[in-house]
Amino acid sequence: MKTTQSLVAMLLFSALLTLPASVSAQVPESPTFADDIAPIFYDRCVKCHRPGEIAPMSLISYQEARPWARSIKNKVETRAMPPWHLDKNIGVQNFLNDPSLSDDQIATIAKWVDSGAPQGNPANTPTPPEFAPADTWQIGEPDLVVRFPTYAVPASGPDLFGDLFTNFGLTENRYITAIQTKPVGDKARQVVHHALSYAVEQDESGERMGGGTFLVEYASGKQAEVYPEGTGLMLEADTEARLSYHLHSVGEDIDAVVELGINFLPAGTEPEHIRYSKQLGGSHGQTIGVLDIPAGEVTRSDGYARFNKAAKITMFQPHMHMLGTYQCIEFIYPTQPVRAETVNCAAFDYNWHMNYNYAADSMPLIPAGTILHVSTWLDNSAANRGNLDASNWIGAGQRTMDEMAFAWIGWYDMTDEEYEAEVATRQEAREKTDNDN
Repeated sequence: MKTTQSLVAMLLFSALLTLPASVSAQVPESPTFADDIAPIFYDRCVKCHRPGEIAPMSLISYQEARPWARSIKNKVETRAMPPWHLDKNIGVQNFLNDPSLSDDQIATIAKWVDSGAPQGNPANTPTPPEFAPADTWQIGEPDLVVRFPTYAVPASGPDLFGDLFTNFGLTENRYITAIQTKPVGDKARQVVHHALSYAVEQDESGERMGGGTFLVEYASGKQAEVYPEGTGLMLEADTEARLSYHLHSVGEDIDAVVELGINFLPAGTEPEHIRYSKQLGGSHGQTIGVLDIPAGEVTRSDGYARFNKAAKITMFQPHMHMLGTYQCIEFIYPTQPVRAETVNCAAFDYNWHMNYNYAADSMPLIPAGTILHVSTWLDNSAANRGNLDASNWIGAGQRTMDEMAFAWIGWYDMTDEEYEAEVATRQEAREKTDNDN
């Protein structure tokens, strides 16, 4: 591959590293709940902040929202809510699943609170939206739902690790286009720390052959994975579904049930590209990393992974446990002199394992030989509210009280010809934009 083309790719990618365009709407002079705040809440908040959902309070009515006004202002100004922890000042900002508020929306909420959180004319309050039940699939009604056996999680005890098995029931190979892991009900969501799904083959005697082909990862707060158009992952016929679980007790006995929902390409069709998902960038070249986090200190971990083929990056998801606070991904390009670009950085909240799905025209495009650099910060001090005990040294491990430091990356490989064509397309689009401006 020509070096000049790799440089072009970097320039094109740089063009995507822009902040969101400023919102044209003006902040109201005297915002009220009925006229200005309810529309924001109904659009961005009440999917969770409503009776029977995961959030601790409802924000549907003025009477429900008003007591929480000061807390709401704090959460939106710090961008803790809605949950979207991507750093707005660094890297790509164009994503498919971004629920975050605009600067004007945040300023409107803050001004409303500072002016006493007035209701305004109740008659002006819009009709609250209607939502499907909490357990509704994010991928629409799946083509296939796999339900794993129930696991009885006791009220107390050590973390639980193991495997659950069931049958996919497929009689022919199919290609996955979307997949979602769903703990069934709020109680199950509380006890499922993570769940990794695999497709396991069997030999002629019916014995399982290894751990299986990896399909999808789930951790608390993660959304469904919807593959880009033209991509998929093969699920072979006659394979068995394996759920590698990590469960933890929360103070009451809970029967945990996990389902896997899958959508497919039409039978007999194949995608242009295979979409991969893998944990990358663990320190010391290991999957989860070798971590040394002294008591009371903040530690940085760095890990690397090399892409041997040109690729499009489709998704980025930080992965840490209770001490994780921040993570960045950077691409180091195979050029002389060496060039590197920070792609994204994100804060981390253990309760929200956010997967950031890039919009089609903003998927990072990387040449063969690019190195992914993952930098992770872990806070073992008493200042970290998620820290269970700042007096203990913490290392890498599977338990909730242990730590991990890597990124889940979704991508698909490209041929050199496909890569060069995409470079040319992006260059043309960039030049047109520059000319229009």
